Amino acid sequence: MSKQEDHFGRWKNREELAESMIPMIGKLYREKNVTTTVYSRSLVNKSVIQILKSHRFVKQIEDTELSVVDTFPILEEVTRLDLGPCRIDIGKLAVDYKNDSRGLSVADYVKAELAEALTNKVADPQPTDVVLYGFGRIGRILARLLIEKAGSGNGLRLRAIVVRESGKGDLQKRASLLRRDSVHGAFAGTIAVDEDDNAIIANGNFINVIYSNDPATVDYTAYGINNAVLIDNTGKWRDSEGLGQHLKAKGIQRVILTAPGKGELKNIVHGVNNGLIEDSDLILSAASCTTNAIVPPLKALNDKFGIENGHVETVHSYTNDQNLLDNFHKGPRRGRAAPLNMVITETGAATAAAKALPELAGKLTGNSIRVPTPNVSMAILNITLQKETTLEEINDYLRWVSLHSPLQRQIDFISSPDAVSTDFVGSRHASVIDAEATIVNGRHCVLYVWYDNEFGYSCQVMRILQQISGVEFPVYPKQ
Repeated sequence: MSKQEDHFGRWKNREELAESMIPMIGKLYREKNVTTTVYSRSLVNKSVIQILKSHRFVKQIEDTELSVVDTFPILEEVTRLDLGPCRIDIGKLAVDYKNDSRGLSVADYVKAELAEALTNKVADPQPTDVVLYGFGRIGRILARLLIEKAGSGNGLRLRAIVVRESGKGDLQKRASLLRRDSVHGAFAGTIAVDEDDNAIIANGNFINVIYSNDPATVDYTAYGINNAVLIDNTGKWRDSEGLGQHLKAKGIQRVILTAPGKGELKNIVHGVNNGLIEDSDLILSAASCTTNAIVPPLKALNDKFGIENGHVETVHSYTNDQNLLDNFHKGPRRGRAAPLNMVITETGAATAAAKALPELAGKLTGNSIRVPTPNVSMAILNITLQKETTLEEINDYLRWVSLHSPLQRQIDFISSPDAVSTDFVGSRHASVIDAEATIVNGRHCVLYVWYDNEFGYSCQVMRILQQISGVEFPVYPKQ
C-alpha cells in the first residue's frame, strides 16, 4: 500500500469514528446534561471536521498525538454510565489511559476515573429566566451562547431582550443582526419572527422583544418572567444606584453588568475572584474584556514567581465607541477614523486588575492602542518578576496552567509560529498565551496574550451567570 493510500485510509477511518461520536455526544448533552470536551474544548454541536481538529490541537499543547481512535472507546463507556450533569474531558481521559500502568480495561478505567461522578451526582438545576438589557455586540453573542446551551436543559432560559424601538421594521432588523454576523459568522440554527407577539424564535426559544427607555418601569411578570437575572450590556449605568433601577422592575432578582463597575460594586473575573460572590450580591460587574484577559495570566505568574511591577499595553480592535470617519468625539483621539488609524487611548485595565487581584495594587501601569481590526485583541504584559526564570520554565508552567489548573477555562496556550489574530475569533478562553512570542531575561518577562474581546469575554460573563444560577457543573477527570 502506498503512503498516499495509507494516509487517506486512516483519514476515512477517523471521519467514520467522528461521525459515530456525534449522536453519542448529543444524547449525553440533551438527556443527561453532560458536556463532552477535548482539553476543555466542547464537542457539543460540532461537525466531523471540528471534532477532528479539536483532537489535532492537542499536539500543540501536549507532547503526544490524540486521535478519535483513542477517544471513541472512552466515549462509548461514558455513555453507558448513569451520570448527572457534569463536564467530561474525554481527551484527557484518553491521554491518561495511554499512560496508565494498571492494566485496566477501558471500561474499568473509565469507571474508576469517574467514580465520584457516579456516587455524587449533581441534581438537575432549577430553571432560571435571563433577560438581556441591550442587544449590541456583547448582547447578541450572549444570546447565541444562551440559545446554544438551552439544548441541554441546563436551566438558563433566555426569555427577553430589552431595547429602544428604532422605528418600522425594528423586530426584523434585530432578528437579522442575530442571524448574521460579519465577524462570528451565521447563527447556528434557525431564526423566525413572531410579529403578533413581538418575539424572536431562535432554535425553538421564544424570546420576547420589549421596548423601553426606563428600566424601572418594565413589568417582566407580564411576560411570565420571574426571579430573572438581567444582564445589562448597554454600559449606560455602572454603579449601584443606576443599575439598581433594574431591581425596581417586577420580575428581576439580580443584575450583571458587562463593563467595569464603579464604586463598591464587585468586579468579578471568573476563575480568579469569583469566590467573592455571595448570595446577597444583587448587582455584580463582569469587569472588562481586557481585565478578564490579563488577570488570569497575571495571577498565574504571581502565584509562581511573584510580580514586582509591570506595564500592560493592549492592542485592541476598534469598537462602536469610535468613529468610522473623522468626526467629533468627547474623548481624545477617538474621534479619528477607526478603520484608518492606530489610536492611542487610555485603559483602566491595569487599575481594574488590582480590584480583582488586590496583591497587584500599585504595581501595574497600562495604556492601549486601538487598531483597524474588528475583533480579537492582544495584551502585552511587560513584567518584572520577584524570581529569576527561563523561557522554557515560563512556557512549560503556563502550558500546565492551561491544561490542569483551576484557570484552565480562562487560559489557553498555543505554540505556533504562524498564529495571527483571526485564528482566535471564537475563542472561549479569556486569554491565549502565545508561547512563540514569550521573552524572558532573568526576572524580566514579556508575555503576548491574545483574546477575543467579544466572544471570550461573553463566555466569562456566562460563567458568572452559571455560578449565580447554580448551573456550574463539576469537571472530570479531576486534576
